Amino acid sequence: MTLSRTAAIRLVAPETSSVLSTRTAHGDAGTIAEISAGLLASQASTSPKFFYDSLGSHLFEAICELPEYYPTRTEAAIFARHGADMAARIGPGMTLVDLGAGNCAKAASLFPLLQPSQYVPVDIASDFLQQAAAQLRQRFPAIAITPLVMDLSQPLVLPPSVPPARRQFFYPGSSIGNFTPHDAVAFLRQVRENVGADGGLLIGVDLVKDPAVLDAAYDDAIGVTAAFNLNLLRHLNFLAGADFDPAQWRHVAFFNDAESRIEMHLEARCALTVHWHGGERSFAQGERIHTENSYKYTLEGFRKLLSEAGFHVDGTWTDDAHWFAVMHAAAAYA
Repeated sequence: MTLSRTAAIRLVAPETSSVLSTRTAHGDAGTIAEISAGLLASQASTSPKFFYDSLGSHLFEAICELPEYYPTRTEAAIFARHGADMAARIGPGMTLVDLGAGNCAKAASLFPLLQPSQYVPVDIASDFLQQAAAQLRQRFPAIAITPLVMDLSQPLVLPPSVPPARRQFFYPGSSIGNFTPHDAVAFLRQVRENVGADGGLLIGVDLVKDPAVLDAAYDDAIGVTAAFNLNLLRHLNFLAGADFDPAQWRHVAFFNDAESRIEMHLEARCALTVHWHGGERSFAQGERIHTENSYKYTLEGFRKLLSEAGFHVDGTWTDDAHWFAVMHAAAAYA
């Protein structure tokens, strides 16, 4: 990813309300209602799932290559060092359900060790997911590849094409941190309901560390994370027929120590009004849209969270600096 590509997210000046009436909203009614409710809340916000159109997915790939963004390479080093131990605990021949699969690279790197019989990559970005699945079918013809387009903020229901036995869920990259702890427990309880008696969960979690390291990871020097955040506005324009101009907004990210989370926001550079299909809102200069949280945990705290969700942890692996952890959890029974 080069800096010149960040310019691709810039749009022309906002359209007038008279032109707005002819704009097309490409999201369904439920999506538009969700976007509208978030933008009209006292603290305007959006779901981080709206980051991931095709461009957003590619920008996130670029973020993972940045020197400041330690989670990807740190987690990869844990898998490289301890993958055989993880595979021994899980056993071969499972159905590997990859939540928030993205380009599927993390799971694919583990195929030689895990030896799944079926791989179910789950993601909200349909085109991006289908392209990744097609490439994997060529590389791994012996594995049944069954992509599943799903919004993980909705109830987790797997189709009949995913056998109920030997389900091994895979949720790497600390994506669980996008949920509040309360919502994380609720989501993991849904995973627990889908695991069955002979399955499990392999999950990555980002750990509490020096705030300066965290701040740099979410506000890199060349501005790729800023482009990723601003591209959200472009996606909202598509989904809700909105007239956001990304040039009128700036990326803000910081560690909130009291909540133990990174927060990402978009801040209005000037007073402005945004319109979308069925609504509008005026923003004062400096007013923000809260676009993402990324919670950071202690090992003890995350084990407790998994326990509340109905799992027991039977394996924990970290890097030497204890910046990141991968845990394997199985269903707990009374």
